[in-house]
Amino acid sequence: MTSIRAAVIDDEEPGARLIARVLEQEGFSVEIFNLGHPFLERMRQQPFQVVFIDLHLPDMDGMDILRRLRVAYEDTEAIIVTGNASIETAVEATKIGAFHYLTKPCKRYDIRLLARRAGEKLELRRENRRLKLAMGRDNLIPGFVGTSAVMQDVFAVVKKVAQVNCNVLLQAETGTGKQMVARAIHSLSPRNEKPFVYFNCGGFTEELIASELFGHEKGAFTGATSAKPGLFEAASGGTVLLDEIGEMPFSMQVKLLHVLQEREVLRVGGIKPVNLDVRIIAATNQQLQSLVNSNRFREDLFYRLNVVNIRLPRLADRRDDIPLLITYFLDKFNTAFSKQVRRIAPQAMELLNFYDYPGNVRELENIIQRAVALAEGSEIRISDLPDRFQKMAQAGMGDGTFLPLAEVEKLHIQKVLKATGFNKNLASQILEIPRTTLWRRMKKFGLDG
Repeated sequence: MTSIRAAVIDDEEPGARLIARVLEQEGFSVEIFNLGHPFLERMRQQPFQVVFIDLHLPDMDGMDILRRLRVAYEDTEAIIVTGNASIETAVEATKIGAFHYLTKPCKRYDIRLLARRAGEKLELRRENRRLKLAMGRDNLIPGFVGTSAVMQDVFAVVKKVAQVNCNVLLQAETGTGKQMVARAIHSLSPRNEKPFVYFNCGGFTEELIASELFGHEKGAFTGATSAKPGLFEAASGGTVLLDEIGEMPFSMQVKLLHVLQEREVLRVGGIKPVNLDVRIIAATNQQLQSLVNSNRFREDLFYRLNVVNIRLPRLADRRDDIPLLITYFLDKFNTAFSKQVRRIAPQAMELLNFYDYPGNVRELENIIQRAVALAEGSEIRISDLPDRFQKMAQAGMGDGTFLPLAEVEKLHIQKVLKATGFNKNLASQILEIPRTTLWRRMKKFGLDG
């Protein structure tokens, strides 16, 4: 991803340098200004995508800078920095169009969190534009490439459910595009002009999940020096994707169930519920029904989430789409790396079509990204692919480092099955083995037709 250009406008050097250091650690390209007018001049020459603005500057008011940004630079996210934890000031800045605000002294965690969220919003805006272009060009579901029958079925469900304000459960293996499906549902829905908010439920304590999703009031816990709305509030009118929902602590599931039932949220430390208007999409690579059966996931929450269930296929189950995906990723990374890789050598393409892709579409994307980066000319060769492909090629050629016998047998059976369209009678004749033996081998190697 191209580095995000950020500016820090503050006449207090220690505070400005702290924000700049944190942003640089997050991969931002940062410039510091101690006056407003030099910043505006630089902004005209080369716009910044994220701007931290101190409210009180020697030459002009920070709110005036914010107003100018909102008029002329719609793709810039502004974060107000103030020594006054004034709710009135924060509300006014938000109404004008500030992304958020920070109170001095700024904490590294808050700077980092806001920077990441601003970056995610910028990326989402860029992605939405790409999606709209794609939809206008070929009427496909935003972000998806595929003409296989199984993906057409997914496209049809996504288009239908996008227009209905109901909860959706996405179940699929890692790397199949669950987040892209959620974004597509949001982009095609009447909520598409409102926020899309992503939250990963895995690896967090109940306290942190509650604070992030529900927000907290000032003084709710040590370090809560000001009130903060949660992600549910931030997504008002839009969509919330709860990824890895199966990892959510059991005790937290009760609170989420209340949100779904009552459509309201209570901030940590708060006494007054806040009404919500959001669509909930939950995603998981686990079998939630099995977790329900083993009492690790609430049955009532499962049914609340599982209004419409969308199961995404593995890449190995939609092999007809592999060439299309390769072309899509070639274009993407040629642009990203300023290269002109236009072809894939036939032997390399055969291996790419043949491979199982345990990491699904995400793995294919990484493979093509690597190959485009390494390719010296206009063609991707086997040597540009990861070592596992080179070993596959060596096994097929009969020299070099060989694969284990079982792996060679699996690859050969898979190749014959694919060539025969999974016609088991014809495949068993070509392999010169009984059909029952072929069936046992397919079961052993997981080769479902």
